[in-house]
Amino acid sequence: MAWLWNSLNRRKSDMAHIVRHNPAAVHAPSSGYSMGLEIGQHRRLLFISGQVPENSDGSVPEGFDAQCEQSWRNVIEVLTSAGLGVEHLVKINTFLTDKSQLAPNRAIRRKMLDGNEPASTVMIAETVESKWLLEIEAIAAE
Repeated sequence: MAWLWNSLNRRKSDMAHIVRHNPAAVHAPSSGYSMGLEIGQHRRLLFISGQVPENSDGSVPEGFDAQCEQSWRNVIEVLTSAGLGVEHLVKINTFLTDKSQLAPNRAIRRKMLDGNEPASTVMIAETVESKWLLEIEAIAAE
């Protein structure tokens, strides 16, 4: 159990110093993100390519909610493989295929980020494969 405690403490001490900037002169974020994040004293950056809603076997879940959760699970798997977590995310870009997906996307993002609020951009775009209803890319810092 001591190794887990040491690992958690190491992760906190190794994390980049992140300062959130949400100036009063700019319209407040609508939900679950920061207007800007300043990263100081970081040791490394992780750039996560766009994660599409495919399971490891290549199958694509049915419906937006299931696809959104799968894309987030893929982002989290890449973070985990680098020894990082959602608390290290500093920027996410989400590409949705329809404006009607905005509200469910916000709710799922909030749930998957567990209170963390990285800088965020959401765009409506066409995905490479029409079966994909979204794609998420991210940047993490330690």
